[in-house]
Amino acid sequence: MDSTALNYQGKVSIGGYIDTYFSYDFNRPADGNRPYFVSMHRHNEVNINLAYLDIKYNSSRLRARFVPGFGTYMNQNYASEEGTLKNIVEASAGIKVFSKKNIWLDFGVFGSPFTNESAISKDHLAYTRSFAPEYVPYYLAGAKVTLPASPKLNLYLYLLNGWQQIKDQNSNKAIATQVEFRPNNYWLINWNTYSGKESSASEPGFVGWRYFTDAFFIYSKDRWAMTGSFYIGSQEQSSGNATWWNANLIAQYSLTKKLSLVSRIEYFEDDRSVQIVPITSVVGFSSYGSSLGINYRIAENFMFRTEGRVFFSDQEVYLRNGQSVSNSSMLTTNFTVWF
Repeated sequence: MDSTALNYQGKVSIGGYIDTYFSYDFNRPADGNRPYFVSMHRHNEVNINLAYLDIKYNSSRLRARFVPGFGTYMNQNYASEEGTLKNIVEASAGIKVFSKKNIWLDFGVFGSPFTNESAISKDHLAYTRSFAPEYVPYYLAGAKVTLPASPKLNLYLYLLNGWQQIKDQNSNKAIATQVEFRPNNYWLINWNTYSGKESSASEPGFVGWRYFTDAFFIYSKDRWAMTGSFYIGSQEQSSGNATWWNANLIAQYSLTKKLSLVSRIEYFEDDRSVQIVPITSVVGFSSYGSSLGINYRIAENFMFRTEGRVFFSDQEVYLRNGQSVSNSSMLTTNFTVWF
């Protein structure tokens, strides 16, 4: 370590986040893992979904961020990464390219721009995650260019190792784009794309290009808040092109400044199992979902939530007591604190 005198030209800030939960899956999975999800996926136990420290450095032309994370979400979502890479929520360093223009070039591991939800539950209307973010990257590794086109429009370009990969799984690189439009204080509209070759030792059937695009909106005014997402992806496979798609809508109504109700409807279809291989003997996956929840903000940085959720499918893609069934339900309770 460098022990010489340092001249600090910027500001360091430290934050933290702890997301605890208890989730009961009424299908009672034998191994304790709720199928098809990486978030809040443990059944019938009190656990930590995600806990992290957020360390930031900012100066006029330099910035850096390091977010080490822990919890069941990290264990499940980072299973393909190696060693200490399994504990990186974000880690990046960036430079402002021009002193008088707000154009940034960052390298490292970033949060993904895809869909209307991320792994950070406090930022979202509903506590649990929809199918949508669970089957796109939660994190990206590579380089990112940030280009503010106007006060209302931001553009982003990514050069990536691949589809949610810190350790590159092949010799190819991928490209992603993001268009973020804020027409006023109530609306955010976002459009993203991804293009890359995904063939690897773990996915030999993915012989060619993957193309993906999603669009989502976030709206908030007075007592109402809403968000909706739609995406579609295409993957070249040895047996031909396969697609998967998703749509969801989430609405929240605030009864008081502290208490709100939230509801969700969603549909996910992957008939060639690009993203989801069913745990039963059926071919392909599709499922509807709906939920109803209560959010109570105990303090400015402390939230209690409870949420009931049901899933149903035209196929028997769920298991109950070892038998294939077409439906599933769960109840989740949560405390989240951040600072």
